Amino acid sequence: MTLTRRRLLAVSLSTAIGLALPSAGAFAADAGSYFPPAGEWARKDAAQLGMDPAALAAAVQFAQSHETDWPRDLSTQETIFGERLGSMPTRRAATSGVVIYKGYVVAEFGDTRFVDPTYSVAKSMLATVAGIAVRDGRIKVDERVAQRVQDGGYDAPQNAPITWKQHLQQESEWEGTLWGKHSNFIGKAAFGKGERKPRALQAPGSFYEYNDTRINRFALSLLNVFGQSVPEVFQQQVMDPIGGSSSWKWLPYHNSYVELNGKQVPSVSGGTRWGGGMWIDSWDMARFGYLWLHHGAWNGRQILPASYVKDALTPSAHGPDYGYLWWLNTKGKNLPGLPANAFAALGAGSNTIVVSPDHDLVVVWRWHSGNTAEFTKRVIAAIRK
Repeated sequence: MTLTRRRLLAVSLSTAIGLALPSAGAFAADAGSYFPPAGEWARKDAAQLGMDPAALAAAVQFAQSHETDWPRDLSTQETIFGERLGSMPTRRAATSGVVIYKGYVVAEFGDTRFVDPTYSVAKSMLATVAGIAVRDGRIKVDERVAQRVQDGGYDAPQNAPITWKQHLQQESEWEGTLWGKHSNFIGKAAFGKGERKPRALQAPGSFYEYNDTRINRFALSLLNVFGQSVPEVFQQQVMDPIGGSSSWKWLPYHNSYVELNGKQVPSVSGGTRWGGGMWIDSWDMARFGYLWLHHGAWNGRQILPASYVKDALTPSAHGPDYGYLWWLNTKGKNLPGLPANAFAALGAGSNTIVVSPDHDLVVVWRWHSGNTAEFTKRVIAAIRK
């Protein structure tokens, strides 16, 4: 199945490689859990699931009253992020959210069907595509990327030792320019308020830096190993199996195309800092979070290797409690007040997915202000002991 013309910006791509999913029944640990079919998600009253309805309503009221101060017109952000490379919407939705408890919808608010950029939540989605590559034997996280990708991006001595794991943990220290943005983030015109001071590069694997140019290089490398666009892989191998909608779109930059098998194929980004990126609604974000809550399994099918999920949610050596492009809480700092095993996909704005395995809980909260954990803390407080 190919993506729609709209999703690929009118670029028609043929599917270069057919990938088979593991057979149903390959994973049975979550056999008793509810998994929503495509196009619907069952709801239950909070009281039915042992929650305090009044406390849950108060939590939702809190979330609704904490909308971001970002402008509604997102096309005005060049002073923040620098020169734009891709499309941006001229309006965003108001704050919205979905609460999934024990597999069921117990609360929602705002326009949850609005398709908006989700910024760096896309990084956690790239980590998921990498998990598919691991599952299918296309990569091993500890091997050098240059063993699989020979497009010149890893020829320099600084870049040659970089492993997939280092990209996943944002410790690659990759050096170079991609799609017109250098990895050093120097220059106000290119990087806006995100510009940085010059520093000496470290050896790959020895230094953490949150860096969208390097993540975009990682995304291009994934395109190389699959032989097809990352959005196609994400649709076929992740979103279709979990019942995702057809409304989401992962947009490239205007200039981020490469030739593959005689065709121009878009390479996508790990955020919307410079436009483009993953545009998606709250329900698809909730399905994505629910997949990770269930260790990469969905209704008896192991979509991601459970071992990969475990490694992805293990802190890196140098990051700020960071896994494979997921924010962790093992030190209790990133999601204060939540369990140590809670984790989150965080995007600017703020667009967030918080997962608390201890509570069988997924919380999507979009376009909010304040700490991401505050809404989830209030939802958890509504769960009767």
